[in-house]
Amino acid sequence: MTAPAPDPALPGAAGAPSASAVIALADIRDGALAQVGGKALQLAELIHGGFRVPDGFCVTTAAYRRVADHAGVGRSLEELAATPPDDSATLARLAADIARTVRGQAVPADLAAGIAAAYRQMGDAVPVAVRSSATAEDLPFASFAGQQDTYLGVVGDDAVLDAVSACWASLWTARAVAYRAGQGIDPRAVHLAVVVQRMVLAEVAGVLFTADPVTGRRSQAVIDAAPGLGEAVVSGAVNPDHFVVDTTTSAVLLQRLGDKRVAIRSRPGGGTTRDETTSGDGAACLSPEQLRELAALGDAVERRAGSPQDIEWAIDTDGTVWLTQTRPITTLYPLPAGAPPPGSARRVYFCLSLAQGLHRPITPMGLAAFRLLGSSVALLTGHPTADRRAGPPMYADPGQRLFVDLTAVLRSRVGRSLMPRVLDVMEARSAVVLRALLDEPDLSLTQRSPLPFIGRILRISLAHGVPLQVAQALVRPDATHRRLARVGDTQRRRLVPPTGAGPHARLDWVERLLGEEIIPLVPRTLPAAATGFALFGLAARLLGADASGAELATVLRGLPHNVTTQMDLALWELAQHVRDDDAAAAAVLDEPLTALAQRFTAGTLPETLQLGLAAFLSRYGHRSVAEIDLGVPRWAEDPTYVLGVLANYLRHDDPRLAADAVFARGEREAETMVATLTSRAAQRSAVRAAAVGFALRRTRQLAGIRELPKAYVVRALAAARGQLASVGSELVAAGRLDTTADVFYLDLSEAHRALDGADLRALVERRREAYDQEMRRRRVPRVLLSDGTEPESAHPEASRAVAGTLRGTPASSGTVTGVARVVLDPVGARLDPGELLVAPSTDPGWTPLFLTAGGLVMEMGGANSHGAVVAREYGIPAVVGVAGATDVLRTGDTITIDGAAGTVTTGTITTASTTP
Repeated sequence: MTAPAPDPALPGAAGAPSASAVIALADIRDGALAQVGGKALQLAELIHGGFRVPDGFCVTTAAYRRVADHAGVGRSLEELAATPPDDSATLARLAADIARTVRGQAVPADLAAGIAAAYRQMGDAVPVAVRSSATAEDLPFASFAGQQDTYLGVVGDDAVLDAVSACWASLWTARAVAYRAGQGIDPRAVHLAVVVQRMVLAEVAGVLFTADPVTGRRSQAVIDAAPGLGEAVVSGAVNPDHFVVDTTTSAVLLQRLGDKRVAIRSRPGGGTTRDETTSGDGAACLSPEQLRELAALGDAVERRAGSPQDIEWAIDTDGTVWLTQTRPITTLYPLPAGAPPPGSARRVYFCLSLAQGLHRPITPMGLAAFRLLGSSVALLTGHPTADRRAGPPMYADPGQRLFVDLTAVLRSRVGRSLMPRVLDVMEARSAVVLRALLDEPDLSLTQRSPLPFIGRILRISLAHGVPLQVAQALVRPDATHRRLARVGDTQRRRLVPPTGAGPHARLDWVERLLGEEIIPLVPRTLPAAATGFALFGLAARLLGADASGAELATVLRGLPHNVTTQMDLALWELAQHVRDDDAAAAAVLDEPLTALAQRFTAGTLPETLQLGLAAFLSRYGHRSVAEIDLGVPRWAEDPTYVLGVLANYLRHDDPRLAADAVFARGEREAETMVATLTSRAAQRSAVRAAAVGFALRRTRQLAGIRELPKAYVVRALAAARGQLASVGSELVAAGRLDTTADVFYLDLSEAHRALDGADLRALVERRREAYDQEMRRRRVPRVLLSDGTEPESAHPEASRAVAGTLRGTPASSGTVTGVARVVLDPVGARLDPGELLVAPSTDPGWTPLFLTAGGLVMEMGGANSHGAVVAREYGIPAVVGVAGATDVLRTGDTITIDGAAGTVTTGTITTASTTP
């Protein structure tokens, strides 16, 4: 299609074009993203850095806005902004309407003249490349590679003008619109510039990644190359030569030759030709010297840009290397601050956030809390930190997630033996990854003797009375429960700050709470639950072949004394009261959740719902989804999620699957199984039977306590959050923050500075933007090396066994076939009764959803992770540690979960049965 002829009647047609409409690449300065888009800005940076870039100019976003505004696409943009990201049909329809409208709009005559003049300054009939450069493109968090169009070998004024118009329209291709919608970018805020650049008569061209985009390793340059223009490589039209170069040594680590059967070349009169051969010549298209030159050039570009880059390059007939494009590699996970430089011994970081069921980032104040908690752990183990606000040396938080440096642990004989075993039941996939690293030279043993570890454990145990706690749990479990209740009562009293405390004193109180009082609760509460699970392991060993894994798992169903289960059943009970009240039930089922939450705050809900919800929140309002981050609102502040779960419960009308009935049935089945297994042991000896019976009974009395330490920690975090919110309110009143919640985007030192007069609103804005960007990250590594390597990418063998089957860790026995519901964020999620929940990870805030789920699939976790334990207690089949589950599975898929085999199979399998 040819662009409409320039129309002198359009606005701005008279006189010279606006000075902002056309600008030479070399004249673009930093901060011009809104004017020239990502691609042009990056090219200008290369030019200013002294790199060899083909000359050219940019048709700025001001030109696009003139055309788009006159075309009248505003109404369509409003509709597009209101369309959900998953409504692909509507997105595609609106995108096509806008593209057609923009493409059909005549270009103002003065603008057309300005473009033609800039083109003619490059020479007579010069072949150029015309590329889109959007304001939402080549950004640090999203590259948008290939979303808009490029035109090569364009020759002549009219052809250039037509290509510019086509680029404008390509801002609204279906793929570009869908991509931006998925990234949460407002379509009304996106504009397009166009880069017009002299074509390089390339002898060979391709793509250079300054870090390995698959493994994440930063010290390796990955180069794909083919004869002719780089378009063949970028578009996937050719199997290129593939090289990997170590940028620290310049050694070529890998050379894999492609067939190179397609070459795209410039045509003298304009356009390109596609040359095809039956087979390649068998020779590499780059020499070792050229590979080293490209790798060094890429390294220099990365240093200039400050981050790993995806670079397009071309070598002309004279052997000169030209850079035609660069953008950040946005898929790489950030490195930990203070990671050793390339060439140093690598360190191993384990993501504790994921292990705790938290996939999302943690707020800055939440991270500050973990630094203090980490310092408290270090003090407990005899390694006090110099600055407790900075955290211990093992602490790291790349990507705003909590990581712990396990290098020293894995280099000790005890650590490399125990750590993978702990993860086998906590986060099994991470255990596989860590074991695969143990033969790495970087992780050779440095601490062979177990004596220091044993001595440390003994000191901590004796200091906190662990032997007495274990003895009490074995002999008098009821006394243990009374003791733990007293611990909780004491904590409640200590969570009240001094009366009349000023804002600085409140911050100091929060720091003392986080740095001194929370962690000591753990050794006072955890040993009882650990004793229960130790006895469970002892019973399993004594039974041996007399008990299957499914039978042993039945013993753990319906465990008493589990605070999370008690919370879920309390919410279920509230749902039953609401069900019996027509007005309350109608409100929950028919009104928007946000409106219900507002009515609760105003006290205008139907009485049954208003009083019942208030009672529930008075007991459990300190909890929330992602509750280990004190920057996240608690349910008492925003009950939207709780109301959504109530709505799910009200849709559950099968009395056999009612949560209280299921739990009671689980208790009965567990007690029956204890008796059955004890009788089997009696067939060997009376002594064995007595030991098995005692161990299993104590397991049921103690194992439910496993949730209590975390519950106490979360209650303390909620108390700290309340005091910080009070400080935030004072800073808003003083005009130093915009909202109370802004205080959670500072740390404690910064909050003190704000109280002293510093205006930190700009810092908060940057932090919020970074947090929102991290919220869009779908993949977080379980294990990360200090050179950026994600070891799991090199050991993917546990992900899939056969086509259509995902493998993970067996977590809760039983087989169920049903409809999958993929849930990335449980707030507002609808889970119909019997649907199979597929989630990246879960924490206690998710568990109310388990009461209506027919089964569970999690990307994270092990046999004893939180989600696995709760699934067993509720008797729903579960498989955890399923790599990539939320990417492979889709809502509406029919899947089969085999909780005993640890498999998830896609497709309808009519022979499968549900056997909780």
